[in-house]
Amino acid sequence: MTEYKRNRVVVTGVGAITPIGNTSTDYWQGLLEGRNGIDYITAFDASKHNCRIAGEVKKFDPLIYLEAKEAKRMDRFSQLGVSAAKQALADSGLVINELNAEDVGVIIGSGIGGIKVLEDQQTIYLNRGPDRCSPFMIPMMIANMAAGLTAIHTGAKGPNSCSVTACAAGSNSIGDAFRQIQNGYAKAMICGGCEAAVTPLSVAGFAAARALSTRNDDPAHACRPFDKDRDGFVMGEGAGILILEELEHALNRGAKIYGEMVGYGMTCDAYHITSPVPGGLGAARAIELALKDGNLRPEMVSYINAHGTSTPANDSNETSAIKKALGEHAYKIAVSSTKSMTGHLLGGSGGIEAVATILAIANDVIPPTINLENPDPECDLDYVPGTSRHQKVEVALSNSFGFGGHNVTLAFRKYVK
Repeated sequence: MTEYKRNRVVVTGVGAITPIGNTSTDYWQGLLEGRNGIDYITAFDASKHNCRIAGEVKKFDPLIYLEAKEAKRMDRFSQLGVSAAKQALADSGLVINELNAEDVGVIIGSGIGGIKVLEDQQTIYLNRGPDRCSPFMIPMMIANMAAGLTAIHTGAKGPNSCSVTACAAGSNSIGDAFRQIQNGYAKAMICGGCEAAVTPLSVAGFAAARALSTRNDDPAHACRPFDKDRDGFVMGEGAGILILEELEHALNRGAKIYGEMVGYGMTCDAYHITSPVPGGLGAARAIELALKDGNLRPEMVSYINAHGTSTPANDSNETSAIKKALGEHAYKIAVSSTKSMTGHLLGGSGGIEAVATILAIANDVIPPTINLENPDPECDLDYVPGTSRHQKVEVALSNSFGFGGHNVTLAFRKYVK
């Protein structure tokens, strides 16, 4: 039987709007500096909330990327997603026109979508009646709209979708976009994740589930992945986008190449709505599948951008998953959680963390895990505490796990002709 030939896929553009920088360059510099993006919530009065801290995007002006009328008809999550997509497209140098529009697609995930619009419109409904609700409420609220609007604003007419797999949404979207190019359904894909859920109801809901840190007296040190004193995650917002391209398509137009995407692993715990299966077995299988997909051996992996949420359950289980999947080599790999600086962007986290992972490969620098002062004995790997590290990064993985038991691992490597 003839083996099916899959197209090679490379990363040619990146875009990021995050709590530590509103461009991919500023974001990357912030990571390397160990910059803290977490502070007191300013988007609303959080004085009555158990958690009053978050990683908010600062000084974001959607009018840099959008006309005022267009921006007004978007929820913040879509503004962030479309803006980061435009950044990434400009970075890639890919021009979408009538000749190639059908070969370029979009997959951008979001775990929650336009919840701010939903909350605002519910208030209007209760106070002023149903006839006063906005006709734009539904298209502003639904989670697929960042993907749809990105296509509208860029002219991309190829495959278009949106993964809504909680905190794995951004990574699922990148993995699904990868498959589209591998299998010949697109030449290029705009993909990643976005989220803007730092809202009264979202914060209250996560706090009620006892998922959030309540270190309100010390926001800068609240997110502390793998530390024994961690007490929950800190919400963040933002967007991270990659431009993936079929290799020959990228070479033919002389594109710069950050690295190659080679593997995608996806599993489900089938265990619990919020808690990971003990021992990280589902996460381990996702890592193993990504390695197999990319024809990679454990000893080839240099770096893992961990899901690393700073919750008691995730960090120890993810550590177990890494050890199960990679064996003794797990102790020789640099593992870091960039959430320690940005907070947890939920459906947007996989996007900005894939950007960090590919830039680590391109620059041979590993971003740190900040606030790791008292390591949990169950978390016994090399988490690059405190400061970034210069070292060769040949192969890197990015992990994302979501409520519902979703597990995703993306595998990238240096591009070699």
